[in-house]
Amino acid sequence: MSGVRRLGARWRRRRPLRTRLAVAASAAVALVAVGVCAAAFFVIRYELLHQLDLSLTQSATRVIQENRGEGPQTVAGECRYLSAPACAQIVPADPAADPDAAYLLPVATPVREVAAGQRAPYYSNVSRFGQPLRMLTTPFGDGRALQVALRADPVEKGVRQAAVLLAAVGGAGVLLAGLLGYAVSRAGLAPVARLTSTAERIAATRDPRHRIELPPGPPGRQDEVTRLAASFNTMLGELEQSVSSQRRLVADASHELRTPLTALRTNAELLARGDRLTPAQRERASGALGRGIREVTGLVNDLIELARDEEPLPLLEEVRLADVAEHTVAVARTHWPQTPFLLEVWAGAAEAVRPGVPARLARLLTNLLDNAAKFSPPGTPVEVGLTAHDDGLELTVRDHGPGIPAEDVPYVFDRFYRAEAARALPGSGLGLAMARQIARAHGAELTAGAAPGGGALFTLTFGAQGPPGGSHAP
Repeated sequence: MSGVRRLGARWRRRRPLRTRLAVAASAAVALVAVGVCAAAFFVIRYELLHQLDLSLTQSATRVIQENRGEGPQTVAGECRYLSAPACAQIVPADPAADPDAAYLLPVATPVREVAAGQRAPYYSNVSRFGQPLRMLTTPFGDGRALQVALRADPVEKGVRQAAVLLAAVGGAGVLLAGLLGYAVSRAGLAPVARLTSTAERIAATRDPRHRIELPPGPPGRQDEVTRLAASFNTMLGELEQSVSSQRRLVADASHELRTPLTALRTNAELLARGDRLTPAQRERASGALGRGIREVTGLVNDLIELARDEEPLPLLEEVRLADVAEHTVAVARTHWPQTPFLLEVWAGAAEAVRPGVPARLARLLTNLLDNAAKFSPPGTPVEVGLTAHDDGLELTVRDHGPGIPAEDVPYVFDRFYRAEAARALPGSGLGLAMARQIARAHGAELTAGAAPGGGALFTLTFGAQGPPGGSHAP
């Protein structure tokens, strides 16, 4: 049995899913068809024999009524013909009381037992006159038994014809089951085949723009396979967006790195010929080389921070946002000594906590403060406020600089995007993109707009609950 099971498992592994599904569906339908035909055969056979037994019972009742008080004898013996009445004979319990003439029907021990009242009436199949007979043996009274027989070959012929007909119907059912199983597997797995073809095409071309064609209909009425195909299309859309974003990031990064790398190479070549330069020229080249190195280092670090968007979720802890704001504002004051930083924590927000990673939240706020200080005229303050509401927390960073033009607002959080007024200022163009990425990873939303009275206003809004467990690494 284990060998057969292993052989079946090996066969299933070597056959495609469509073949296995077709075989399974065909086997199920064929089993039902064969079962129905077998049940119909036994029902027909039972009904034909039951009708013959009823005829024997009626004949026995008639013979008993017409021959009451008669002794052992052969009452009728024309059952060898189809149209003749039943053969009938009276048999005593004692063989010594048998008549001189031979009995027409076979007399066995069970017949004597019925005559003696030791056995119940019964039906049996016998052969006489070269023909099959159906015989009923029943008590006749006073130690006698009555045997009644009719030809059974019409019933046997009907049973054989029913068997042949039902076998043909069962065979046709099995064949139809095979065709239906193949059709069902082909139709049922058509979306899977399209999904497989699309996946293979994407693997061969490395182009995630392909999609699986879905049948028309409302989404709520789609079957499981169609929903799987729709989910696969959604996954392909996310993959396409991710690939496009990655390509844009690489292209933008290479574009941003080209200028500082060219400057680094120029200054390095210039310093290599330092014997031809004056001390002032060497100092300027050294300073430019140092600034270029710092710029490239900052850009590479920002790119690394952006790449952390795909890292697993780190261990979260309850972070008091007021403490993070105080720390980052203190650090910003040392980095931007000419810019006053004002921090105001409103009642109810000082003890407010949210689950997150303190270092990442500090980086978010640092990027906002650096951006505000960069655009603030010397001596004008950068205002930081933390307020608590019924539906969450709100942290704002406002400067008094030129503000954000309306046409630039939709793009300020894009990677490497720099407004016309910011292209001459230091920076990689990644700080605000990184800030929004960190905010979304913490379940918050970062927006930008114009501040009342001039300047830019960045608003970081935390909901009542922390970030979902399935969010990206903050």
